[in-house]
Amino acid sequence: MLRRIRNRFRRLHIDLEMRAIKRQGPVDPEDLCRAQWQNSLADPLRFYLKCFRFFHNQLPEEIRLHRKYFTRNMRGFGEDAFHVMWFVLTREFAIRRFLEIGVYRGQTLSLIALLQRMNGLDGTVTGISPFSSAGDSVSSYLDGIDYLEDTQSNFRAFSLASPELVRACSTDEDSVKTIRSREWDCIYIDGNHDYEVACADWSNAAGAVKPGGLIVLDDSALTTGFVPPSFATKGHPGPSRLAAELDRNQFEEILQVGHNRVFRRVA
Repeated sequence: MLRRIRNRFRRLHIDLEMRAIKRQGPVDPEDLCRAQWQNSLADPLRFYLKCFRFFHNQLPEEIRLHRKYFTRNMRGFGEDAFHVMWFVLTREFAIRRFLEIGVYRGQTLSLIALLQRMNGLDGTVTGISPFSSAGDSVSSYLDGIDYLEDTQSNFRAFSLASPELVRACSTDEDSVKTIRSREWDCIYIDGNHDYEVACADWSNAAGAVKPGGLIVLDDSALTTGFVPPSFATKGHPGPSRLAAELDRNQFEEILQVGHNRVFRRVA
């Protein structure tokens, strides 16, 4: 009973904070342009809140509806601001070859496919995942779901072409072969959060992303100055430790939106 009351108060606090931020109104679109991304590293909370406001005031309705679909019935995790991050990344880098490590139920993978269609990009999306309820030291997932079929169904809900899906753990031979099979414009590491697995994913991805391409590391902001609002998180120890150890001469950090950090391979 006490836990239920606490959860209600927490939900009320989150709702009130969200409403207050939304009331600040639209964001100057120039504030989210690539020339301003350095601000996301210097003041990550302020930039994050601009992304949140942009989502609710200016993001195309089709993308907002996509997020609403995945938040309904817990089809996906993430935060509203992340849809804005992918919106600006796809616009600035014309992402055509996209790989996601750790798909869950296809929210990000289908978002990229949707953004490719909206931007007139002839692209592909590929996902690597066990497509099961297997978790890690910090995550657990629902049983009783056919995650592979569910992901494909969620693509059909937006009339998107079927993605390339590899049903395996990210360190399995088939997965590594897929990662190394081509040069990717962008790789999103959002799989197992344990440090050793995250490091292996990064090692495989770093050699496969094209020069000038992107690796986005999820749940990796614990070592940054980001102080999340009540409806956001800083991430987990494994990816955060990995991000702190990266060689910036090989991968420069160009953008941070909450616990998502974007690294660009130095050409």
